[in-house]
Amino acid sequence: MGDNFKKSKKIPVIILNGFLGSGKTTLFRNLLNQSRNKNIHLCAIVNDMSELDVDGQLIGNTELVEENTKIMKSIHSCVLSSDIGIKKLDEAIKNLNIDHDTKCLIIETSGSCHPLPLIKYFQSNEEFKLTGFLALVDCFMMAHDFIYGATLTSNFKENLSLNIRDTTNLLVEQILFSSHVILTKSDRIDTNKINYIHDHIKNINPYSRLHTVVHGRLELESLLELQEYNYFRVEKLIDELEPLIENTDRPYELGTKIIHDDRPFHPERFWHVCQNYLDKTIYRSKGFFWMPSRDKYALLWNQAGGDINLEIVGTWKQSVLDDQNNGLLDEEINALKNKISKEKSHFGDRHCKLTIIGDIRKISQFSEQLNSCFLNEEEIKIWKKGGEFRDPWPTSIMKIK
Repeated sequence: MGDNFKKSKKIPVIILNGFLGSGKTTLFRNLLNQSRNKNIHLCAIVNDMSELDVDGQLIGNTELVEENTKIMKSIHSCVLSSDIGIKKLDEAIKNLNIDHDTKCLIIETSGSCHPLPLIKYFQSNEEFKLTGFLALVDCFMMAHDFIYGATLTSNFKENLSLNIRDTTNLLVEQILFSSHVILTKSDRIDTNKINYIHDHIKNINPYSRLHTVVHGRLELESLLELQEYNYFRVEKLIDELEPLIENTDRPYELGTKIIHDDRPFHPERFWHVCQNYLDKTIYRSKGFFWMPSRDKYALLWNQAGGDINLEIVGTWKQSVLDDQNNGLLDEEINALKNKISKEKSHFGDRHCKLTIIGDIRKISQFSEQLNSCFLNEEEIKIWKKGGEFRDPWPTSIMKIK
């Protein structure tokens, strides 16, 4: 960015904050697709605390980013609110293709990101102005974990009296710093109960505007009209919390585990493990996988609390080659073979890569159980011979567009 550009105007910044699995990536993808369809020039930064960078890959697959890779940067293996995260944020912003036509910079944080360091970063920034700090709140999670929000404040007050800082503090403080609260997954609960959640959040932050959004459907233009963030309102909050915020890449006793294997998950064992070992101590798990019963498709595993989604993100290249009626030209087949030859998987480009985020004291048990779901050698032989596997997972799953 040139000096004249820096002095002429500040670029608006919208931050999508919110706890793990609250729907930030869904909203982010929707906004980026709108910007392409409406020819509105945006730049984007996505943060994933996992080294797998699942969110970065999903955002990178939107048509807008595929056409212009210079408009998005991914920051992973750290939390954006940590010291190293802020340094990477500063570096990423400098490397973005920002010019006079850029209408906005949108940042998706990881779910464990605390608002305070980001608020301070943009408060002193001379080139950007923070206009919206959006805290996404999962209605489904609020209903099941906090009795529609009724116990959120009481749990928070109890933590304060006991000098405890955990994920309840994080959730409340994300709401306290927000300029807007976006209620997500409202379609997953009784419509009459949404007002309960609304009222409890208003008691936490009466100044924040509340909106209910389903499947990330929020008009991009409404965000571009926001005024600059009110820093004065949170001055006292910053003074109180700053000494307590840990600048760490793994805050709030959160642990991460990586599941990475070429082999597919046995569908029945995978189902059994999720039914019996997935509890509220596993806050978030996400990634890509395959099963022998559905070996054509690359599947996205997307879990937040008790909410589990399976989505089709594409077709494995190897399955295209295996299809004798694929209709490809010889050149296209050779190109696919060349790409697959660069993969390290024993099954073409098929693989399982999952990130698990949860209570550091509980996460290992769930990870070990997931590892037991991979096909053994005898089962792999059965699959290669065309054998069938009992698959209790829903037959209708959503396809990502």
